[in-house]
Amino acid sequence: MPLDQLHEEERFQKEKGEMSFFDHISELRKHILRSALAIVVVGIVAFVNKTFVFEQLIFGPKSPDFITFKLLCLASEKMGIGSALCFKPPVFNLITRQLGEVLMQHLYVSFWLGIIGAFPYLLWEIWRFISPGLYDHEKKAASGVILVCTLLFFMGVAFGYFVIAPFSISFLAGYTLEGLEVAPTLDSYVTYMTMFTLPTGLIFEMPVIAYFLAKIGLLGPNAMRAYRRHAVVVLLIIAAIITPPDVVSQTIVGIPLYVLYEISILVSAQVAKNKEKLLLNNIDTLPDHSPNN
Repeated sequence: MPLDQLHEEERFQKEKGEMSFFDHISELRKHILRSALAIVVVGIVAFVNKTFVFEQLIFGPKSPDFITFKLLCLASEKMGIGSALCFKPPVFNLITRQLGEVLMQHLYVSFWLGIIGAFPYLLWEIWRFISPGLYDHEKKAASGVILVCTLLFFMGVAFGYFVIAPFSISFLAGYTLEGLEVAPTLDSYVTYMTMFTLPTGLIFEMPVIAYFLAKIGLLGPNAMRAYRRHAVVVLLIIAAIITPPDVVSQTIVGIPLYVLYEISILVSAQVAKNKEKLLLNNIDTLPDHSPNN
């Protein structure tokens, strides 16, 4: 180990010993309270904008004027295939069966929008809590992680909202039997919308998870390549869980999940390459104790 890294470790151990277990618990409580406050603030903003949140955001994917349907129709015309890709979701009405269902779903939606909107701040609070326990070179290696995690999360949420939600809702609302009228409850609709967006945002964090697992030695590119077939099966199961039981929706979700897995392999391989390079540099800095010296 290089001399400067040894000094860094000694300084780290000295600073680490200055805080007791209860000091860490107290510090964690502060971060949790600030995170909860951020969720509440964003949730209140969503709550007071009820009309926009429900009519534009929540009910948007079931509207024929949703941007995804418009873009598909435009792409169909640009490709010269007429209206082959133009389709509209089936018309259906939402109902409520309980007196307080609208209020409860309003609070439920506001809470989840609070988490989504405050997600960058939540990541920053997590980083503020764990960063004092890292070495300087570990902090440097993890620089930009908040930005990357935020971008991946919002990409996943956007993919779920603009791709998974409209196609899945169209499939579920159009799948019926003769003599039956599709009239889902507001609770059911909001639950599906949550399932289509929030889990997808978390799944898109796969490359970041692979990076940290590779850093601590629990995951490597060779293992990920060796178990690629098993991973594909797991990814298809995940796609089946967050989508309706039809092949089209599962394929739409499964393809980007597989791409993320391949990206995770590349990330893991780069981490392994950096580790090997650092090990060779440390070996080169060791003093030579050969008899000739």
